Amino acid sequence: MFSRIPKAHPARVRPRITEEQLACTMPITVILVDDHAVLRDGMRALLDANTNVKVVGAAANGRDAIVLSRELTPDVVVMDITMPQLNGIDATVEILRDSPGTRIVVLSMHVDSEHVCLALKAGARGYLSKESAGHLVCEAVETVATGQRYLCPHTSRVMIDDYVSVPGSDGHVSPLDQLSSRERQVLQLVVEGRTSARIAKTLSLSPKTVETYRHRIMQKLDIGDLPALVRFAIRQGLTPLDL
Repeated sequence: MFSRIPKAHPARVRPRITEEQLACTMPITVILVDDHAVLRDGMRALLDANTNVKVVGAAANGRDAIVLSRELTPDVVVMDITMPQLNGIDATVEILRDSPGTRIVVLSMHVDSEHVCLALKAGARGYLSKESAGHLVCEAVETVATGQRYLCPHTSRVMIDDYVSVPGSDGHVSPLDQLSSRERQVLQLVVEGRTSARIAKTLSLSPKTVETYRHRIMQKLDIGDLPALVRFAIRQGLTPLDL
């Protein structure tokens, strides 16, 4: 007499988790860039309270932000504009050149069409005014991380008001639009008191090339002396120096 062999049941196969599904479960990695430690700490506290976001680093100027972004390749960088050594606009250009997938949110005291347009042209995906940031910084980070753009309500109002106030205008043109990213970097270091030799070392240029840039910048801006150049840079938010 033969015993009946139990019928085998196919083993249950656990559904394979795709990379897209895995990415959805991972927190959004963020680097904070601002030259004021108090503001960095405040932003970190707000973002750390959000389980969808993880702050992985912080920097006090644009040049350090570039180095940190190369090392950590964050999903999002929240960055000020006016900082020493390198401003947030040109830091944005450099970061996106190295890591096109990183999203930049500019967080600035400058809420006018010139600065907003400069930031967006540089590749920023979001723009927040510091006075209205607060809880909106989490919303901005989560929005740009999905590939969308984000403008805080204050910034949107300023942009719309500026656009409709000039009939036939297609946007405000900043004097800084005349300069290339490299020229703006040289300009900032010049007005911050760096010598041509030091600027050359920082930017991997020759001192003669730095002098050529300096002459070209003053020609383009129609500015004849260093004090006037310093005042221009401060007004445009390129440097945090005070008059």
